[in-house]
Amino acid sequence: MRFPKNRGKRSFFFLKRLVDVFCSLIILIVISPLLLMLFILVWFNLGWPVFFLQNRPGKYSKPFRIIKFRTMTNNCDSYGNLLPDQIRTTIVGRFLRKTSLDELPEFINVLKGEMSLVGPRPLLIKYLPYFTEREKKRHDVKPGITGLAQISGRNLLTWDDRLEMDVKYVENLTAWLDLRILLLTIINAIRQKDVLAVSSETVLDFNDYRIDQLTNNSDGN
Repeated sequence: MRFPKNRGKRSFFFLKRLVDVFCSLIILIVISPLLLMLFILVWFNLGWPVFFLQNRPGKYSKPFRIIKFRTMTNNCDSYGNLLPDQIRTTIVGRFLRKTSLDELPEFINVLKGEMSLVGPRPLLIKYLPYFTEREKKRHDVKPGITGLAQISGRNLLTWDDRLEMDVKYVENLTAWLDLRILLLTIINAIRQKDVLAVSSETVLDFNDYRIDQLTNNSDGN
């Protein structure tokens, strides 16, 4: 079912925002003891700062600072360059990533209105020049804690498939779709389905992926 271009879509996003505020506030209150435990765990394991803050593109590609628990050290090589992610990720960090507990502070982003419970996952700023015109539609809505791609294979999908799922979500916005995504996210989290502890070990950066595609296409020609 498609929304009417004006009133129906405005009503949907108004309701979606109400649900985001109510649910994120309740969730943050309920999980506050867990957040405190994780805060202490990360502090003892990785030191200060406890939170990982990074600029990500939000709605209409407007940057915002995403909030996560840190999962990696700041260890560098002799030249001052950060070591590879898989080396800097600790046992605690791998556990946080595998269980998605590192993403719990993102409910603060939802409460602030920078993210939604459901929407395309916010990627990196450096990826913006590599999106096709169709893929840029993913930024027509707020990024989400979970999305259609996350319940459809997550990091096991190719970049093309993940981004196509994001666009399909934007093109087919309904309350029922959001509810389905939320329910399947909870089920997948319990089952630990389609979760990669350190995605950089198995997933090529999107910019490198697109450059490889362009290189292969030019070689084929």
